[in-house]
Amino acid sequence: MDEAHDLIAAARAAARHAHAPYSRFAVGAAVLLTDGSVVTGANVENASYGLSLCAETVAIATVSAQGRLREVVAVGVIGGMMDAQGRATGDAPVRPCGRCRQVLNEAAQMGGRDLAVHCAGAEGDAVASYRLSELLPDAFGPADLGIS
Repeated sequence: MDEAHDLIAAARAAARHAHAPYSRFAVGAAVLLTDGSVVTGANVENASYGLSLCAETVAIATVSAQGRLREVVAVGVIGGMMDAQGRATGDAPVRPCGRCRQVLNEAAQMGGRDLAVHCAGAEGDAVASYRLSELLPDAFGPADLGIS
C-alpha cells in the first residue's frame, strides 16, 4: 500500500459527496486506522455558516463514533473549487485548517502517535506530506489535562 496515494484517492472520492453550496469549495478526508481500514468524510456546509463541518472533522467524528479514536495512524486531505458540475478542481495541495489540526491532534495524542498528514489538490499528482507536529507545533491536547 502506498499510504499517501491510497489516502489521497479515498479523499478525492469522498470530496464528490461534499455539500458546499456556499463556498463552492469541496474537501474530502480519509483517515487510516491501525488495522488498515479507511474512514472518509466530506465537508458539510450550512446556511448558518458557523455550523459547517470540515471533512477532517466529519471523518474523525465517524472514527470516534466507532470507538476507534486511538487507532488513527494517518490522514489524507484534498480540496478545490467546485466546477459547474459540482466536481472539485485544482492542483494546489490543501492543508487542514487550524480547527481540524486541533481535532486531529486529539486523535494523535489519544493514540500516542505523530500522525502523517498527506495533502493534495483535487486534481494532479502533487502530494505534500507532513507530521501533524509540523502543522501544529506545541499543540494543546489531552496530555495537557493529564489524560492519555
